[in-house]
Amino acid sequence: MDFAFDARTEELRGKLLTFMDEHVHPAEQIAHEQRALLASPWDTPQIVEDLKAEARRQGLWNLFLPDAEYGAGLTNLQYAPLAEITGRSPQLAPTALNCAAPDTGNMEVLFQFGTDEQKKQWLEPLLAGEIRSAFAMTEPEVASSDATNIETRIVRDGDDYVINGRKWYISGAMNPDCRIFIVMGKTDPDGDDIRRQQSMILVPRDTPGLEVRRAMQVYGYEDHYHGGHAEVVFNDVRVPAANLVGEEGDGFAIAQARLGPGRIHHCMRLIGMAERAIELMCRRAVSRTAFGKPLAQQGVVQNWIADARVTVEQLRLLVLKTAWLMDTVGNRGAHTEIQSIKIATPRAVVDILDQAVQLHGAGGVSQDFPLAELWAGARTLRLADGPDEVHQRSLARRELKKYL
Repeated sequence: MDFAFDARTEELRGKLLTFMDEHVHPAEQIAHEQRALLASPWDTPQIVEDLKAEARRQGLWNLFLPDAEYGAGLTNLQYAPLAEITGRSPQLAPTALNCAAPDTGNMEVLFQFGTDEQKKQWLEPLLAGEIRSAFAMTEPEVASSDATNIETRIVRDGDDYVINGRKWYISGAMNPDCRIFIVMGKTDPDGDDIRRQQSMILVPRDTPGLEVRRAMQVYGYEDHYHGGHAEVVFNDVRVPAANLVGEEGDGFAIAQARLGPGRIHHCMRLIGMAERAIELMCRRAVSRTAFGKPLAQQGVVQNWIADARVTVEQLRLLVLKTAWLMDTVGNRGAHTEIQSIKIATPRAVVDILDQAVQLHGAGGVSQDFPLAELWAGARTLRLADGPDEVHQRSLARRELKKYL
């Protein structure tokens, strides 16, 4: 492995770092103030639209998509350090660059599995940042960490499919710009192969019978910039058969393909969140005095900062190795590393953020610093895209297989 960034990555890193310093970080407080004045908390503050326009003008747009026709044409290894930079302001930067979940995963699904018509109708407006989207898989009545448990039904009726089910924590669904849902359900609930029972289908938001019932909080936060997380009910929702993504029975495989890049993108951004936490810790430590000397001279604080630096350097190398393997041997070949970063990164970053909160005292849990919201986001990622235990189970089974 060559640990140096190539010329294009270095160029984009330079542009993105400047964009963050000159536009994103100054916009954080402005966005908060503008949101307080909006008619609906789910509307987009004007400063976010301004950031999107500036990012597109500078060519910092759709960096996540490796296809050169639709996206920036970057490899995973090239995108990793860029995603890390956006993780320093996860509420604003990914959205500004049109690199925010769940839209990134949905665009990847449409790019890989969508028909030409589906791409024209939904992928192109998403790539242009004109609309937002939601991915509807998780359900409240079953353990959704096992996707074979999904109970929503997608039933063929002539030239249509009829959908019935209840979903929750559906990211992006509260955003008024959300125009399309990718819904996972069962088309063959009694099939012999439990991984061929599921399918995915496109459901426009304005389809009769689709009800966005309520917003779900995340550790008390409404996660506005993520488009919220909603409970959504599908009651005899009817869409054309042409809205099916791929073929009947492809849903589980498509979900796995969607989660591959999604896992690593989250881990890349988490490293940026940890870097922000270390910076805030250091600034706090040199500016505050307790028990007769600066916090920066307290042994426990020094240990926190040193351990955080070592941890971030370890995680970054593992994430970059994973990105490199995904580029060179594919997601299947990088299975062990993908599972490893999904287990290790959120867990370690939560600990770093927790220590940063502790160092800031009351300020750390308040809205005056970004740490509490960053902690809530990082802790949630230990559930998103599968809980830690699912990844541990998968990784352990692969390790044990060598000895069976």
